[in-house]
Amino acid sequence: MDGIDEQVISCLLRDGRATYEWIGAEVGLSAPAAKRRVDRLRASGAIRGFTALVDPSALGWTTEAYVEVYCRGTVSPPELRRSLERVPEVVGACTVSGAADALLHMLAKDITHLERAMDRVRDESNVDHTESVIVLSRLIDRG
Repeated sequence: MDGIDEQVISCLLRDGRATYEWIGAEVGLSAPAAKRRVDRLRASGAIRGFTALVDPSALGWTTEAYVEVYCRGTVSPPELRRSLERVPEVVGACTVSGAADALLHMLAKDITHLERAMDRVRDESNVDHTESVIVLSRLIDRG
C-alpha cells in the first residue's frame, strides 16, 4: 500500500459512495485508474466492503445500552462475531479483558425493543448470560 492508496481510502472513508471521478480528482488519478486502485484494495482485503451509516435517532432508536456477554466455554472472536451480527440492534461489539467475554453497544427504540433484542443475544447457543447498563445521558460523544 502506498500513499495514493491511503488517499483513496481516506476519500472512501469520507464518502463511501464517492465516484471514481471524484476520487481520482482528489488523489491525482484518472477515474479508470482510481477504479483500478479501489478494485485492487478490495481484492487485497484492505477494503472489506461498504456500508450505510444510519442515524439511529432517524429510526427512533434512542434507547442505548452497554451489555456484557458471558459465553459458554471457549468461543473464538470470529464465532462470537457471527452470532452477534444477526442482531441489528448490536451497533458495536468488542472482546474485552476481565470476566466478560465481550462488550456490546446496543440501540433500540424503547425498553421493550431493547429487551427483545437482548433476548435474541441470549438465545445464541454460545451465550451463557448477559449483564447490562442503560445509558441515561451522554456526557461526551466524540463520535
